[in-house]
Amino acid sequence: MSNVRQDRHVEGDWWPDPIPANVEFGEGFYCESAQIFRKLRSKESGAVIIGKHVSCYAGCSFSVGENGRCTIGDFTLLNGALIMADDKIEIGSYCLVSWNVGIADSDFHPLEPAQRLVDAQALAPYFKNRPERPRLKTAPVIIADNVWIGMNAVILKGVTIGENSVVAAGSVVTKSVERNTVVAGNPAIAVKQFKK
Repeated sequence: MSNVRQDRHVEGDWWPDPIPANVEFGEGFYCESAQIFRKLRSKESGAVIIGKHVSCYAGCSFSVGENGRCTIGDFTLLNGALIMADDKIEIGSYCLVSWNVGIADSDFHPLEPAQRLVDAQALAPYFKNRPERPRLKTAPVIIADNVWIGMNAVILKGVTIGENSVVAAGSVVTKSVERNTVVAGNPAIAVKQFKK
């Protein structure tokens, strides 16, 4: 059972569009509104693969680029998370991802000042002779099973968060987190280890 009809529209949804055809989901999927997929630019099949009994609330947003992919394991809850995948983001099973959590596998703009100028021109829709965007660096984000990510946390490119870990509210995670670890702060550091 799910609140998504056979025509891929969400029951009682204010958003007029259905869930895109390249979003796969398992039984018991709860989607508060199909608007969470409004930024899905990928046309590839299986751009977003969602497991069984996953809950995605209206504050979520799947911003998936042309080559991006996102997978979510069973029984995971996303409550207002922003998923920004130009490469690959994997979220495991039994995860809790809170309000305003940002998960990004790219910086989305160049770090070098000269390249940012070119990027700004490339992104200006009405600029004559727009240049190509500079190549952006991406690195997959992997979140293992049973991870809790607190409100307003940010998970940056190339990070792996180990099983059973907790990311405290407001943390900025720039480096991988070992399993059974609580991290907090900006940049996030280990503040507690769970007994194994």
